[in-house]
Parts: sequence; structure tokens; C-alpha cells
Amino acid sequence: MFWESHSMSTSWILKCTDVPQFDALQSAAAEFQTDDKLHLRNLCNDSARCAGLTAVHTSEGYRKMIFDYSRQQVTGETMELLFDLADAVGFTQRREAFRSGERINTTEDKAVLHHLLRMPKDYHFTGSVHSLADKILEDIHSVRDTIEQFTRKVRSGAHKGVTGKALKQTIVITSGGVHLGTEFVHEALAADEKAAKAASGRALHFLSNVDPVDTFLTTRGLDPAETLVVVVSKEFNPGETLNAHSIRHWLVSNLAREGSISEQAIVETHMFAVTSMGANFATVGIPKRNIFKIWEWVIGRFSVTSAAGLLPLSLQYSYDIMSEFLNGAHDMDEHFFNAPLRDNIPVLMGMLGVWNSTFMG
Repeated sequence: MFWESHSMSTSWILKCTDVPQFDALQSAAAEFQTDDKLHLRNLCNDSARCAGLTAVHTSEGYRKMIFDYSRQQVTGETMELLFDLADAVGFTQRREAFRSGERINTTEDKAVLHHLLRMPKDYHFTGSVHSLADKILEDIHSVRDTIEQFTRKVRSGAHKGVTGKALKQTIVITSGGVHLGTEFVHEALAADEKAAKAASGRALHFLSNVDPVDTFLTTRGLDPAETLVVVVSKEFNPGETLNAHSIRHWLVSNLAREGSISEQAIVETHMFAVTSMGANFATVGIPKRNIFKIWEWVIGRFSVTSAAGLLPLSLQYSYDIMSEFLNGAHDMDEHFFNAPLRDNIPVLMGMLGVWNSTFMG
């Protein structure tokens, strides 16, 4: 079944500290810390070891990705011990539970479904995944289609500000760390020649701190007539909307001076929201037609490929660029779910993280 109504059984989940493979890794880590031959300066002189500590991912239409982890303080034997630990705690079974929509987030009793956000429209589900997944994917692409249509209108100038100026500045209002994934991708794309060309003349700003000084610094130098606002708030709680109210006031107090422009017209033209809630966004006055849907199962820190990231990034770089980004993310999802563990780049990165933090301190 896909997304069964009950929580995933946790009886088969073992803690890594409960298996003998954990003790073997602790012993290996102690050896690394006492044997000078295992110092990284010596390990890097072993050409056979360095050649073995690489993984390659190739996919049609994408550049070859080479993951070289020979500068990590590990040997081939260390990696085998880590894979033994993964086998002991049922990693591949957990990965399949993740893929098929079981509620692996046991602390919040939720499925972890972010890989669906990156899937193409014609994705063919197999195995335990049934028609409910098709319905969710259809819903996701309905939102993506709406984002594509809207961002094309803004970028082409078909959707202008209330004074007739093109909307070239975007302020993203969030709370907590929800904006971080979007901001990181923004910084990365700014260094890409194709993406930078698509973003020419446009700017993206992030406001998450409720300190009024931050609001002042974000809006300083911006022309409100050229500014579009995206409020990202899953639930639109009062504390999350302080900045939305502040920016609304900034827009209205400046643009209403232009003549007989109504407050409602300003909000309807310049303010948009990404939320999972049906009504709370109305507290800021944003009309329902300006809402882009996010789902309850999208956790903030992983939301960059949902409307929370896709909308502002498409405004800045174009939907075409972001569609390529999503396709690349989907390609890596497929690699993670299907590649053998020893050639699996995300798995290798995870294993090295466990080795460095848990065993090497």
C-alpha cells in the first residue's frame, strides 16, 4: 500500500548502537587515532586506495558526476565496515519504505515524500506504489503548471505592478530557516552563466528576521512599484506574518500616493503566498487566487523543490531553468533509490557523515 493510514511499524528498526558492527567501527576509529600510518597525509600517498575511493554517476543528458572521497580519513576496509553497519540496521529496507511512502518520520508520524516534487508528469510508478501516488503527482504538477504560467507573465511584463512598472524585484518572506534551501540554490545559480543571463535585471531578496531593522535594510533602495512579494508560511500563524504585515504597509504607504490606487489593488497585484492553509492567509489580505499550494508533508528545510522554492526561483531565473533543476534533482533521486550502495553517491556521503561524527568525533 502507498501511504497507509497507520504509522509505520517501528518494531523492526534497530539502533546502530545495538549491533556488533557498531563496536567494530569504534575499534577501527581508535586505530585511526593512534596509528600514524593511517594519518591522512600517508593515506593520500596510496594511489591504489585513492583510485578505489571514488564513485561515478552518469545519466543521459547530464554531465558525468564524479565523487572523490579519497581525502576522507577512511580506507576500503573502513567503508566495508560502514556498509556492514548499514546492512545490520536494514538500510535498504528503510530506503524502500521511504520510496513507497511509509511514515518513516516517526517523530511527526509523516511520510517523507519530497522526491515526488521532482518527478516528471509521466513518471511510471512500480511495485507497491499505486494510483494514489498518481493523484498526488497530478496535484503537484497542477501547482507547477500554475507557477510556470504566472512566472512567465511576470517575467514577460504581462503582469505588471499597479503603476504599470515591470516587477523585477522579489522579496521572499519566511520564518525560521525555511528560506535557506532557496537562498543556497539562488547563490549557486547566480554563478551559472545560463541562469545568470536569465536573471539579468532582476533581484531576489530574503526576509526572515522579524527585527524591523532587517525589514528596513531589505527594502532600502527598492522601488515598491517594481517589487513583488512572496510570503512563504505553511500555517500563517500570527508570529509568522509580522513581516508580511510590515511589507504590506511599506507597499501600500508608498504606492497609494501615486493617485487613486486602492490598498486592495496593491495587495492583489504585488503580494502572493505559498501555504498549506485554506484561510489563515486572509489575515494579510492576500486573495485566494494569489495562493500557491504546499502540502502538509513538505517539511520546511526540504521545501526548495516545492512552491516555496520553485516560485521565487522561477521569478528570478525562469521556470525553464528551474525545470532543469528539478529534472536534475529527480535524476539524483533515482540514483539514490536504485544504485548499488557502494556506487551510490548520497549513500556514500551519508556513510562518511556517520563515520566522521559518530566514530571519529
